[in-house]
Formats: sequence, structure tokens, C-alpha cells
Amino acid sequence: MSTLSAAERRVRPRSLWAKRTLAGSVCGMILAASLVPADAAPQATKVESVIVMVDHAKVVRLPEKAQTVIVGNPAIADVAVQKNGVMVVTGKSFGVTNLIALDAGGVLLAESLVRVGADSDSVLTVQRGLERESYSCTPICQPSAQLGDAQKYFGDVGSQATTRSSNALGATKR
Repeated sequence: MSTLSAAERRVRPRSLWAKRTLAGSVCGMILAASLVPADAAPQATKVESVIVMVDHAKVVRLPEKAQTVIVGNPAIADVAVQKNGVMVVTGKSFGVTNLIALDAGGVLLAESLVRVGADSDSVLTVQRGLERESYSCTPICQPSAQLGDAQKYFGDVGSQATTRSSNALGATKR
């Protein structure tokens, strides 16, 4: 039995080990939930994961007779349904959301998790205290605004990219 009062237990800081254990448990529960057998979920098949990187797209086949596709959080991922029975999933920001496919009668055909992560293979991150900058190194490193970068850096790089793009569009309209 604990000798601390309920108020003292609420304000007591957790150790790094406890935080990592909690994070690991939450990740484990999410992973376990995505591996639930098809017979355990009513009306739905096995929940599968679509893994896509931020600012990348992935082609995914739709279930036969799918008429409606719902994205749980369109700020994380977006879909564009094509006529040939596929959809394009685009990663918008880091996180996890879900996709639901319904038939014309509103019956659930499939549900998938969409996990959007960073393309860390070619991105170099420079951390200066709390300020972060990202560079795309493919193979020469150039500034590349990424979610989570310092606001000033992100704004400066984004502004340059927008100006360059509008100048290029202006040049083609002549």
C-alpha cells in the first residue's frame, strides 16, 4: 500500500523508464489491435496497415464494389479514388489514421490503418537547442522544410519554394 496521498501520486513525475514502458505498452496495444483476426471483428476483415511517407503517395487496391472511401483524419492522409479500382494514398503529416471502404448500401467492406512517417533515408536533421532544420541529401544537401522544423526556417524555405514555383509557372504562361 502506498504512503503517498492521491494528490501526491498525481503530481509525482514519472521516470524516463516509466515513460518508455508506457509508450511501449501503447505501441504494443496499437500493434496488437492491428493484428486482430478477421473473425474477431464484426463485419470487417483483418485490419491491415498502409505505410506511407510524408509527401509521398502509394497506390492501394480498393475492395470490389467499394463506393465510398472515408479517411479518419484528412490532415494525416488524403486519398484520391481512381476509376480502375485503386486509390492513391498521400501522406500529409505524421501520425496514424484509418481508411474505411463502404459499398453502395453502406456496408463495411474493409478498414485499414494508415501510418504516415518521415522519409528519414535522405533527410539530414540539424538540431540547435530547440531549433531544428532539415536538409534533403540526395546526394547534395539542400534546405528542405519538414514538419517539426523551426518556424523561421520553415517559413524561409517554404517562401523560397513558393516564389520559385510561381516564377516557373509565370514563365510557362508567356
